[in-house]
Amino acid sequence: MNKKMILSLVDKVIKVDRGGPESRVGMVLKAEDDHFTLLTEEDGIIYYNSQHVKSLTYNSKNKVEFDLVIPRGFEYTQAADFKGILEKLTLQWVKINRGGPETLEGVLDVVTDDFVTIVSNEEIIRVSLFHIRNISYGVKLEKTKKEEKADSNGKKNNGEQGNKEKQGNKGEQSKKGEQGNKAEQGNKGQQENRVEAANRAAREISKAVAATQEKLKEVKNEAE
Repeated sequence: MNKKMILSLVDKVIKVDRGGPESRVGMVLKAEDDHFTLLTEEDGIIYYNSQHVKSLTYNSKNKVEFDLVIPRGFEYTQAADFKGILEKLTLQWVKINRGGPETLEGVLDVVTDDFVTIVSNEEIIRVSLFHIRNISYGVKLEKTKKEEKADSNGKKNNGEQGNKEKQGNKGEQSKKGEQGNKAEQGNKGQQENRVEAANRAAREISKAVAATQEKLKEVKNEAE
C-alpha cells in the first residue's frame, strides 16, 4: 500500500482488510510512507503498518456508518515513520495487533531498530518490529448524540422493563401472601373445628361414663 493511494482516502471511512482479527472500520486521518492512522469506534486511534495491510475498501455509494464526531483541535500522536510512532508511545499502555495469538497488551518500554519491549504483568516481552501489524493506545472519542440517545433509550426501556418485572414480582408475592393467609386461616378453622368436635366427643363420653356409673349403683342397690 503506497502513500499516494492512501492519501486519496484521507477523511473517508474505509474498511481495512476483508475480515479477520486485524480488520477494522474507521476514518483515515493521516497517511505516511510506511503507515497510516485510522480512527475507529472500537479501539480509538490505530496505526497500521502499511506493508501488512492486504486491502482497503471504500464504498462511495453505500457508505459505512460512522458515529464518531471529531472535535476541533483534536490531537493525537503523529510521526513521519512507524518507528517514530512507536518511540512516541514509549511508557504508554498499548495494544499490539488486534486479535489472535499475536495480540499483546502492556506498557511499551524500549524501542530499537529490530524489536520493542513490552512489559505485561510480570513478563518482559520482546516483539520483532516486522511482526507489528498495527498498534493502538488509549485515545478514544465519544459517540455522537444520536448514538448516545439510542443508548439512553435502550437503558430507559430496560429500566421500564425492570420496573414492570419488579411490579409483577410484587403482585405475585402479594397474591401468594393472600393465598397463604387464606390457607392459614382455613387450616386454623379446621383445627378449631377439630378441637370443638373433640371437646364434644369428650363431653359425650363423660356423660356416658357418668350414666354407666349411675346404672351400676342402681343394679348394686337392687342386688342388696
